[in-house]
Amino acid sequence: MSLKKDKQKVLGEFFDDARIKSFLIYAAQDDQDPSFYLLERAYRGMIAENFASFITFFVEAGKDINATNQYGETFLETIKGHTAGEEYRQALINAGAK
Repeated sequence: MSLKKDKQKVLGEFFDDARIKSFLIYAAQDDQDPSFYLLERAYRGMIAENFASFITFFVEAGKDINATNQYGETFLETIKGHTAGEEYRQALINAGAK
C-alpha cells in the first residue's frame, strides 16, 4: 500500500512543540514498522514547518529515519512523487533519510 500521489493540505492548525512531540507516542498498527508509521502519521497530519520540527524530535528520540514499509521502501521513497512534498522531503534528507 502506498500513499496518495499528493499530500492533502492541512489548514489552520498551529502545533506547539508539545503537540508535535505527541505524534511520537502513537502505536503502529499490525506489523508496521513503528518508525515508518510515525513518519507517515506526522506527514499526513502536519504542515511542512511542523513536520520539520517533528523530524528533529523524531531523530532525537532515537527513531529510524530510514525505516521501511512492507514493500521495503523508506518513507522518503514513498513520497518522492508527491508534488506538494518537496519541503517534507527536504526535512527528511536534512535528517539523513535515504
